[in-house]
Amino acid sequence: MDLHVAIGGRGDRADRIYRQLRDAVLDGRLRRGERLPATRELAGRLQVSRATVSTAYERLTAEGYLAARVGAGTFVAYAAADPSPGPTRTQGAAQPSPAWRDLNDPLWVEPRPVAYDFSIGSPDPALFPLDAWRTSVAAELRGGTLRSASYGDPSGVERLREGIARHLGVARSVEAGPGDVLVTSGAQQAFDLLARVLLQPGDTVAVEDPGYPPVRQLFEMAGARVVPVPVDAYGLRVDLLPPARLVYVTPSHQFPLGGVLPLDRRVALLEWASRHDAVIIEDDYDSEYRFGARPLDPLQRLDADGRVVYVGTFSKTMLPALRLGFVVAPPALLAALRHAKRLTDWHNDTVTQRAMARLLDSGVFARHVRAATRVYEERHAVLVHEVGELLPDLELVPSAAGLHVAVLAPVAPVARQDASAGRFDGARVAERAAVAGVAVQPVSRFRRAEGADGVLLGFGGIRAAHIPDALRTLAEAIGRERVGDPAPPVR
Repeated sequence: MDLHVAIGGRGDRADRIYRQLRDAVLDGRLRRGERLPATRELAGRLQVSRATVSTAYERLTAEGYLAARVGAGTFVAYAAADPSPGPTRTQGAAQPSPAWRDLNDPLWVEPRPVAYDFSIGSPDPALFPLDAWRTSVAAELRGGTLRSASYGDPSGVERLREGIARHLGVARSVEAGPGDVLVTSGAQQAFDLLARVLLQPGDTVAVEDPGYPPVRQLFEMAGARVVPVPVDAYGLRVDLLPPARLVYVTPSHQFPLGGVLPLDRRVALLEWASRHDAVIIEDDYDSEYRFGARPLDPLQRLDADGRVVYVGTFSKTMLPALRLGFVVAPPALLAALRHAKRLTDWHNDTVTQRAMARLLDSGVFARHVRAATRVYEERHAVLVHEVGELLPDLELVPSAAGLHVAVLAPVAPVARQDASAGRFDGARVAERAAVAGVAVQPVSRFRRAEGADGVLLGFGGIRAAHIPDALRTLAEAIGRERVGDPAPPVR
């Protein structure tokens, strides 16, 4: 143990050592069973006599804080009943810049134990191919991946980039070779790198509304002027786009409503980008899990000018904890993105990259996605059917992909919008549902402008058999909210 003890100044050094070790035991920094340095070793570190340290140890032993074991050493014998969180510290004079103050994360909800979890954005960890992953990681460790002391390629391990390019070409018709791919720590780092190399303070960025809040916030932190653009049942309203340097879009499965951008709008978006010399970030959100016909070709496939940057992630198909994402970028951007990656975190964990490459090469990943899709398709079908039966007053937004669906409340006619008693309040419904044991998120949390409210129902974390009971409980929460009683506190 590297134990720090301060003995500067005058006075009884043995007493100072005693008090600091005692305080460390009492506040839980030194825990029961931990071995302390030998008296000779600690005396050498502190540059005091061994007798000084022995005096402190003997006193602590006599009072029951330490215990000496012949031939083994000196150990902490006392267990703090309520370990202290540490000393109270002042806020401090150092403050973040104004843009970073008072931020919130609409996607982050404090985990609470619930009976039914309709949270969005997470796959079912029970479906993760743990045995195959463990075998793949072990093979890399045996193969000597960690024996190199050098840093890796910021673009990512070549074998993984080859696997990603091959997989995207087969599964999504993306035109890419390994040299077009940059491995990132999830999709969010991809957006951060793109903001760094594409934007200057004051540039205009168009985003979908409702849309993905972390992306919007990231562009705002980069100093951009972020303009929300409405979406409809088919996705982004391209006809409402303002002149901009950059547009962020989720054409395959609009987040959070689920619409699919039709071909005519995709073409119109590419034409808009050409007119305004803009870049398109195509977030192929949840494209791996589809329950209907083959998806339309991605924007990247239709792009003839090199204006589309394709972003994807393994967070839904594998696990978010792996922090594996990727960018497929036009050649003109790749050098800058590579430098940006090197300057932020240099490169992703090499063992994880190589292990993922093994799963792609062996076909394990493709088989896992097919098997998981069958499970999610069943849950999706049950959810769609039961929403129609149990939530008849809400409108389910059609969606043939992803791990969640949106249900919206009808928008009241203009003449009645002043009568708030009948309005659907998704935030209050979510609070009531949480008390009843159902986790949902309101659509309003993802909007900047006014629009239809509702709730999002994720099915990554709930079994098909539990969906009917979960929706009955949610329906009761919605019914109580419409009665108008005050919402109970969430515990």
